[in-house]
Amino acid sequence: MYPKRKRWVTSVVLTATMMAVSACSLIPNSGPNKRQIFAGSVQRQGDAFIVQVSDRVNLATAVAPALGFSDAFKNAATLTADTIRPGDTLGLTIWENVDDGLLASEGANATSLEEVQVDSAGFIFVPYAGRLRAAGNTPEALRGIITRQLEQQTPDPQVQVTRVAGDGATVTIIGAGGQGVFEIERPTRTLSAMLASAGGISTEPEITRITVVRGAHSGTIWYNDLAENPALDIALRGGDRIFIEEDTRSYTALGATNAQSRIPFSSQNLSALEAIAQVGGLSAFAADPTGVFILRNEVAEIANSVMGRTDLIGPQRLVYVLDLTEPNGLFLARDFVIRDDDTLYVTEAPLSQWNKALSSLTGGLTTVSSLSTLSD
Repeated sequence: MYPKRKRWVTSVVLTATMMAVSACSLIPNSGPNKRQIFAGSVQRQGDAFIVQVSDRVNLATAVAPALGFSDAFKNAATLTADTIRPGDTLGLTIWENVDDGLLASEGANATSLEEVQVDSAGFIFVPYAGRLRAAGNTPEALRGIITRQLEQQTPDPQVQVTRVAGDGATVTIIGAGGQGVFEIERPTRTLSAMLASAGGISTEPEITRITVVRGAHSGTIWYNDLAENPALDIALRGGDRIFIEEDTRSYTALGATNAQSRIPFSSQNLSALEAIAQVGGLSAFAADPTGVFILRNEVAEIANSVMGRTDLIGPQRLVYVLDLTEPNGLFLARDFVIRDDDTLYVTEAPLSQWNKALSSLTGGLTTVSSLSTLSD
């Protein structure tokens, strides 16, 4: 009986094993395996280029968003306290050296224009002098302009220009910080000073972007770059709009990772290794460290560089492959730059599929172990 029982148990185990092998293709997966992904390559009549990540590939794909201010922003001079701006209210006093002057009433030789508003275009109107540009001039410079216009009609006029109220120079701050409308004053003539005066930012500095809109032009920088590069601390102008925004870039993590979701960037330049760490790393019981893929629609210029070609036109589907078991695999993952809308996909290890198949057929590996024990 003993030999027969042993042969029976052995037959059961072998049958279960063969059924498990056959069932591997029927067990639901969390996504395609390595073989299926490679089957979709252009080289195999698919529609995606499969690229093994190397130092050369990392160099060709390390493209970061180009942020910064144009020369028009960077070269703008800081506003001085005496500069007249749109919205200012001025007081003008004009003396004439004749009894019957152009502006003075009878018996007086001085005329006061107490509230002259600088319009949105920066101009004022002075009787007999016409429409004159005031914005951008100091009160002394404007005094000279008015004097020259009036002396063509009255001898040796004397003009005094004063700022009566409100300089009208304000900026609007919108976003994750001290929102509101703020005046440009002596301590807040530059971008960093204005942000500090408004209460700073409430987002993580590493992933915060600052956008300044001036008329039809705009520029965007990283908040950290503003702190580190004095050239980016531009002079402000009345009417500037300052937007404080958290980085909106993200990537999608799928497959055998410890979290599957859409993940926001945690830094300005996110590497594949950091992206894996953000989702809790690879699943210790399911992941195949030789099958880490980054799926991306790559622009033609970079795709041609990566593939060593010149004939690719338009966006191309590229699948970058990382093998973390290689001697330099972790270094390559550390240097591979993740970009907005990338998909990080980790395949399941073959053993994981095997275990699923055995579990579905025998109720788990413990059952097979029990059968083997019985044979003894």
